[in-house]
Amino acid sequence: MHDIPAALGDSVRQQTLTAMYSEHHGWLHGWLRKKLGCSQQAADLAHDAFIRVLLLAEPQNIKEPRAFLATTAGRLLIDGARRRRIEKAYMQALVIQCEDAGMPDPAAIHVALQALERIAELLAGLPAKAREAFLLSRLDGLTYSDIATRLEVSPSTVKNYIASALVHCYHSLHAADPLV
Repeated sequence: MHDIPAALGDSVRQQTLTAMYSEHHGWLHGWLRKKLGCSQQAADLAHDAFIRVLLLAEPQNIKEPRAFLATTAGRLLIDGARRRRIEKAYMQALVIQCEDAGMPDPAAIHVALQALERIAELLAGLPAKAREAFLLSRLDGLTYSDIATRLEVSPSTVKNYIASALVHCYHSLHAADPLV
């Protein structure tokens, strides 16, 4: 008997959320686009504002949806600006610390991380053992025998794994280039 009121409450909540989204999302996106000058950022922020509404226990109690959404989006803008200021200050402190320690600057670290992400994308289509063998060889500098022991396969299988990884990477890099 307690399930029926809970189901009704869920239904009312869902109807409220659906109605609020369909009636106010376009307006909120447009309002944010004017403020930000960027449709993608506005879409992201509108999405985040509606996520906040979804997290409310009783969204049906919102009396003025547009005011609520504008306030929520405004707070998200402030939070984002605050976060960017903190990130900027952190990066500046990191630059100083890296310079003092003789480490590469954050921009170089960022470029290296992007390269690693690209490598991860290239290797994503490989079977797990071939990917692992390739990484153990190239990043850890292990010999085929060491890799074979670790993966519990023969050194010739490791050689085949690495060869297939190299071919896979080559095809991934040059698939869009018809001249190669």
